[in-house]
Amino acid sequence: MKLSVIISFLILSSLENTYAQNAYVKLGQEALMDGDFKAAVAQLEKACLIDSTNANALWMLGYSYYHSENYKKSIAAYTKEISINPTDATAYYYRARDKSYLGKDNALSPADKEKCLLGAIYDLTKAISINPNDTQNKYYQTRGIAYREYGLFKLQTTGKYYDKNRGINSLKASIADFEKVLADNPNRTDISSLIDQSKLKLDEVLAHR
Repeated sequence: MKLSVIISFLILSSLENTYAQNAYVKLGQEALMDGDFKAAVAQLEKACLIDSTNANALWMLGYSYYHSENYKKSIAAYTKEISINPTDATAYYYRARDKSYLGKDNALSPADKEKCLLGAIYDLTKAISINPNDTQNKYYQTRGIAYREYGLFKLQTTGKYYDKNRGINSLKASIADFEKVLADNPNRTDISSLIDQSKLKLDEVLAHR
């Protein structure tokens, strides 16, 4: 076969793959916008099989997995997206939420639970460092919840995973994040309630030192 024919065939195949992927991405995006996350996953998985480096498709796939409560697959999709676009704060945010939900699974071993909870805190800290001027303060609010969950875990668990000092420090970090949100949004009674909950637990622990 002549070289010109081979090159023409390769170009044509590449164009066909690009067209197919774009069609799957478009269908996936439409399903996502309609709130049909199961359909979105089906289309976006096909798009990512054709091109696993499409950051936009990977982000939407992670988001669709997240809303389908398939948190492990969502983490995998966002991890791939972050490897391509390491400054995407929203990808870190949703991966953190995935890890937070997994960390609440009582079937997890203490080691896996700690890994998930610390991973959520890390991802949210990364999101804040990328976008410190998040106007909605959702990164700080979510990290405050993650700190509180980790603090409670370190205070309630037994054996080598029990650590009173880390539990106390996590509760203090939780309060600091919530107070940052409340300072910017004084009418947030839900945040005031979260602060009270963390302070109540902190006072309880400090009273028994």
